[in-house]
Amino acid sequence: MADEIVEVAGVPVLVCAADGPPIASEQDALDVIGAAFAGAEIVAVPVGRLDERFFALRSGVAGGIMQKFVNYRLRLVVVGDITEHTAGSTALRDLVVESNRGRQVWFVDDLDALATRLS
Repeated sequence: MADEIVEVAGVPVLVCAADGPPIASEQDALDVIGAAFAGAEIVAVPVGRLDERFFALRSGVAGGIMQKFVNYRLRLVVVGDITEHTAGSTALRDLVVESNRGRQVWFVDDLDALATRLS
């Protein structure tokens, strides 16, 4: 399956394929952002596409990737179960809670949860 733009609750979302290339750097994020410019307002990235360093906040990978989305005024949604990562990191748990309070970066379990948030 390829990345594709679909409408979720009336909002165009680039849904990234689970089997696509890993997103491990700011350049990888820019590649996805470029694809989103075909008309998406939100980019939904499966947890499995994110490099493990994304979830180790000290690495700076998450901050760099999220900042690229902010700079290009695209919302980023991380889709999938990240409890394995949050179980061992208070800082990551706090980031998820704070992000989900805002509008720019969200962490959701699945696309149905995204549709509910957008409704």
